[in-house]
Amino acid sequence: MGEVADIVLQMRSNPQNVRFADLCMVCDYYFGTARQKGSSHRIYETPRQGDPRINIQNNRGKAKAYQVKQVLKAIEILEVNYGTEK
Repeated sequence: MGEVADIVLQMRSNPQNVRFADLCMVCDYYFGTARQKGSSHRIYETPRQGDPRINIQNNRGKAKAYQVKQVLKAIEILEVNYGTEK
């Protein structure tokens, strides 16, 4: 968890400068294996109500800032609804 926690802290402090590989590592940790990962997109399922998908894409090795923010929001919802950090 140490490395994932460090990446999440970096994501919170600077969502514009997150490597796609790091975002994938965080998503794999919190949401499990991606449902799709054959293209530049990865789609993850989350246990939340409404639209439970997280869709991230590789933008020349970086993650898009708005997608990083969506992942952070999904992690926050997960922690609130299920008690503690994973």
